[in-house]
Amino acid sequence: MTLGLCLILSAALFCIGLYGLLTHRHAIGLLLSLELMANATNINLIAFSRFRGDSMGQVFALFSIALTVTEVVVGLAIVILLHRAYRDARVGRASEFRH
Repeated sequence: MTLGLCLILSAALFCIGLYGLLTHRHAIGLLLSLELMANATNINLIAFSRFRGDSMGQVFALFSIALTVTEVVVGLAIVILLHRAYRDARVGRASEFRH
């Protein structure tokens, strides 16, 4: 696979994630869109690392995956709190959590 194809795949994933982020109002849809965008970034890091010949991009991708996992855990905790409180996981209801 060439570098250009990897970058096109990454750009497509990022655009799909951005579209989902802008159009979804459900919290789980937003988390999935953010995950797609993070995976597009990881593809870029790995592709540039492979074609450059070093392993720094792979190390950064591992750190990025670890950060994404913590983001998903916190996001799912918020979704669970939203669902328990309102029986709905729309993002607009999250502002009602402020006391």
